[in-house]
Amino acid sequence: MADTTQTTPPARHRTDPTDPTNPTGPTDPGDGSGLPRRSVVRALLRLWPYVRPVRARLSAAAFVAVIASCLSLVIPLVLKWLVDGPVADGDPGGVWLGGGYLLLLGVAEALLFGLRRWLVSRPLAGVEASMREALYRHLQRLPVAFHDRWPSGQLLSRGTTDLQMLRQFLTFPLTFLLVNGVTILVGGVLLLAQRWSLGLVLLSPLLPLLVLCSVFEAKYGRAARRTQDQLGDLTTVVEESVLGIRIIKGFGRHRSQARAFKELTRALRTTELRKARLLAWIWGVNTTLPELALGAALVCGTVQVADGALSAGTLVAFLSTALALRWPVESIGFLLAMSNEAAAATDRYFEVMDEPAVQDEPAVKDEAVVRDEAAGRGHGGGPQDAPGGLVFSGVAFRYPDAPPDAPPTLKDITLHVRPGETMALVGATGSGKTTLTALVPRLYDPTAGRITLDGRDLATIGRAEARALVAVAFEEPTLFSATAAENVLMGAEGAGEAELRRALRVAQAEEFVAALPEGTATQVGEQGLSLSGGQRQRLALARAVIGRPRFLILDDPLSALDVHTEALVEAALRQVLSATTALVVAHRPSTVLLADRVALLSDGRIAAVGTHHELLRDNPEYAALMSGGEEGDR
Repeated sequence: MADTTQTTPPARHRTDPTDPTNPTGPTDPGDGSGLPRRSVVRALLRLWPYVRPVRARLSAAAFVAVIASCLSLVIPLVLKWLVDGPVADGDPGGVWLGGGYLLLLGVAEALLFGLRRWLVSRPLAGVEASMREALYRHLQRLPVAFHDRWPSGQLLSRGTTDLQMLRQFLTFPLTFLLVNGVTILVGGVLLLAQRWSLGLVLLSPLLPLLVLCSVFEAKYGRAARRTQDQLGDLTTVVEESVLGIRIIKGFGRHRSQARAFKELTRALRTTELRKARLLAWIWGVNTTLPELALGAALVCGTVQVADGALSAGTLVAFLSTALALRWPVESIGFLLAMSNEAAAATDRYFEVMDEPAVQDEPAVKDEAVVRDEAAGRGHGGGPQDAPGGLVFSGVAFRYPDAPPDAPPTLKDITLHVRPGETMALVGATGSGKTTLTALVPRLYDPTAGRITLDGRDLATIGRAEARALVAVAFEEPTLFSATAAENVLMGAEGAGEAELRRALRVAQAEEFVAALPEGTATQVGEQGLSLSGGQRQRLALARAVIGRPRFLILDDPLSALDVHTEALVEAALRQVLSATTALVVAHRPSTVLLADRVALLSDGRIAAVGTHHELLRDNPEYAALMSGGEEGDR
């Protein structure tokens, strides 16, 4: 969208995966520096608005899982009764009864865990879908400057991989952090109640495990964030390579692209291996310390049984309880790892959601301005009688992310395109033509001055209404993975077949569209790359004119057409332009001749306004541009 000299928005950021000083994630997307990490709990609490509608089923699932887990702790008590009673007494009936109790407990535990899964699957899939829909809606409402700055791969990874990770967290770790905590607490009480001395031996690793887990959590959280940022960068490279495959093949750059991709994958592999090492370390510690404690308790218990101080059934129950606690203790590291990944995914998700969206509501004007306008005095350097058409009054613009010392892209633009008039906008590369045209549909808002449409201040018109009044055809036409008809009809809500045919005729696209395999129902493919450049440009032009807009902005709409087709399109466009107010960015005399008057834009200012012949005679800069002395493309 922006001009390509000093007017270009800042380049998109990308993570440096090899920089060891960047462990905490980006302040801007993917740059990997300077963002203070929130606590895991604080980050995950931000999910509550999305989880709240399904909190009843989540709570029920957690309760069911706690009951199921506690049933596993009842099994050792049954074993104690079985060993000290029927087994010691040689009672086969009692043994069979005890076996039946154990079978029932096992089946009940399995059924309860199955019920837990059923309770959470559908609602959490709905949570993921609602978060993805919210992200998509928010992306549509964010300003164009945001999309200039953020790599598309970072946004894609947030809307896919990160949200899948959050659903997995809500499905499993969130519940089992609670379940395992309750299980360890109840199991510890049972151990101490059965034999407090052996219970203290078994529970002795808990304090060092808590300390080690806190260290692990901090390190793993940074690695998890870096992994997700690098994955976003990798997604960006893949997307760019697929969309730019013709350039890559045309210039024989597949090897250099493969090297760049390989470097990113190696960096991602390095970070993933670091995560694996951390997880292996904490898993090993979480397994080794409890096993050592279990071995010590087994030796102590065996000695006490041999001395007659402890019954065999109590020892069996004690060891069975300890074994039932193995998974809750060993899984702590795994659950913390998933929680940290979910916290990083939450941070990344809300980095986008926290970006201020563009408000569709019109701005509220100052009362003095309203009084001035009512009195016919105008405002902001505009004409006194608030004329119709398209008026720029003292307009200036600077890109939001431009360096503070950079000059503004547009400076004191004052221009009046009369109602029904076509104004051509001519200028050298980097003069600000595309930036100026982007202000009319409110893709950007001016930083000073004002723009009026038929006397109405554009700042007081909601964006939805402004874009219904203004149609745009960009120099680089963008088509979507849809049919030819759907791409054109996107320009006017509710347009029918007659409007579609008319727009195609104006753009001289009716013949080639009819020749497509399925006519207007033909899928044009991603970015419309199954069509030629001229065909894409004509479909984009048809999309702009289908709604018969009151204001039409054309950014060099005929640059990809051959001379014959260009002449036909110009002839048809004259009829359209006679019924609308139009601003046309032009680089060639043939396009300029469509206009009633011409405005010369030079270094962000309007340098001259007049007819084509007047400027050609009186303005050397304009004459040089029209003679090809200096091509202007932006």
